[in-house]
Amino acid sequence: MELNWAILTPILILQAILTITALVSCIKQETTNGPKWMWILLILLLNTVGPILYFVIGRKNQ
Repeated sequence: MELNWAILTPILILQAILTITALVSCIKQETTNGPKWMWILLILLLNTVGPILYFVIGRKNQ
């Protein structure tokens, strides 16, 4: 089975940008909904879903 890199590459780049953005936001955020270490693990381990969950329910609005 051959991979179609023309389709896969943009998806991987968007996933990396989403993950890095969520990590930077989590680290800079003073308080989060739940422990910060838990959010960092979720962002890293749940590839696309983790960062989305962080942005939806993990950040505290100040």
